Amino acid sequence: MLNTYALLLIAVMFETFGSACLQASQQFTRFWPSVGVAIGFGFGLWFFVQVLKVMPLGITYALWSGVGIVLITLSGLILFNQRLDLPATLGIGLIIAGIVVINLFSNTTTH
Repeated sequence: MLNTYALLLIAVMFETFGSACLQASQQFTRFWPSVGVAIGFGFGLWFFVQVLKVMPLGITYALWSGVGIVLITLSGLILFNQRLDLPATLGIGLIIAGIVVINLFSNTTTH
């Protein structure tokens, strides 16, 4: 199961990379960031599919999107100086709480 979570984390990291490149591509007007979008999303989806062999879709997608939101928010802050207000920060905190609840209390994290 640890390998499954590692694959999911790799998938999310590629998706985060692709999303950051999407911002940097300036609507696909810059070549190398546009290539990064394709690479990031392509590999992210490939690793996502590998996780689906072990975990159900709903749980996988919840973890993928929750962790992805947190990582892309941090990327936006670090790379693009995008700051969040208090309600946005609290909302992301609730997403993190949801991820913790799923992983600690749910029996549906595996097929």
